[in-house]
Amino acid sequence: MDDDQETRLFELADRILAVGRLIHASKEPAFAGQSWTPLESAVMRVVDREPGITAGAVARATRLISSNTSRALRNLEAKGLVRRVSDPDDARRVRLYPTDRAEQNLRELRRIWSELLAGVADDPAGIDTAVVLLRRIENGLAGDPRTDTQEQT
Repeated sequence: MDDDQETRLFELADRILAVGRLIHASKEPAFAGQSWTPLESAVMRVVDREPGITAGAVARATRLISSNTSRALRNLEAKGLVRRVSDPDDARRVRLYPTDRAEQNLRELRRIWSELLAGVADDPAGIDTAVVLLRRIENGLAGDPRTDTQEQT
């Protein structure tokens, strides 16, 4: 890799981190009194995107060790955001679902984050291009074999 490419990629990663921090911080006023650790947020994102997922699949998707995943799930359950349901086909297996409260939180985050970005990113084609690139980066870093045009869940 040449120096120009290294500089571009560093700048991209640095901007992703900076924008992520700003987006994450924007939720604070609406969720005063509620808090989630970054680990809990990562786990909740997977449960929101894949209702009915197992704890093992969450651990693989987040690349967390099972004890950290279990702790995050216990905390999210205690906060009323995740519910566990026995698998009807295999009673030994537990499926994870977002609660109504979690779904309400997700709707509020969608509103907050959409409003936050509305004045900054208004070009639909540019937004679509950015989403495809970010999805490709996420899938590549996570080792996901899906193509960049497929939604990672």
